Amino acid sequence: MATALHSVVLPCSSSSDPRAALLPGVMPSPTVVSVGRSSFSLPEFSGLKIHTNSSSALASLNSRTSRVCRRGGRIVCEAQETALDVPIVTDTTWQSLVLKATGPVLVEFWAPWCGPCRIIHPVVAELSEEYAGKLKFFKLNTDDSPSIATQYGIRSVPTTMIFINGEKKDAVLGAVPKTTLTASIEKFL
Repeated sequence: MATALHSVVLPCSSSSDPRAALLPGVMPSPTVVSVGRSSFSLPEFSGLKIHTNSSSALASLNSRTSRVCRRGGRIVCEAQETALDVPIVTDTTWQSLVLKATGPVLVEFWAPWCGPCRIIHPVVAELSEEYAGKLKFFKLNTDDSPSIATQYGIRSVPTTMIFINGEKKDAVLGAVPKTTLTASIEKFL
């Protein structure tokens, strides 16, 4: 039978600032972790950065990582470049933006609690940039606009639908690869 881990002891730097133990170059590499009578080594991890309000303490670190968010003394992670945001359609704008649109329209039906929706958001955003001028892209929150979701038989999210002249032409269910959405789009261009 396996034993439960009760505590993990990480060595701390001799510095007066306990956060200094997490800075690259200050923390011993590899870190030795003691669990009961056993100890093992962890490789150095440099994916997280710490920022303090003191600019002199981390001047050299900050110059290397210009994209790191400054949040006054918290541990933060480097963010990727800003993603494109696909415009939102609601019950009140559905008629004008989707049904009366000239040209094809792709609508992503999603919900904020949906994990696979978060996976497909950046894919749809990339496609909106690639097909700019050829296809309009919108996303509809099914929690905020349940009547539209019901009207089109949305039973699971994410669901991506393509409309032409207000008529539903195709639907793709689930968080699918970009190539699957591209193939669906190309059928109607």
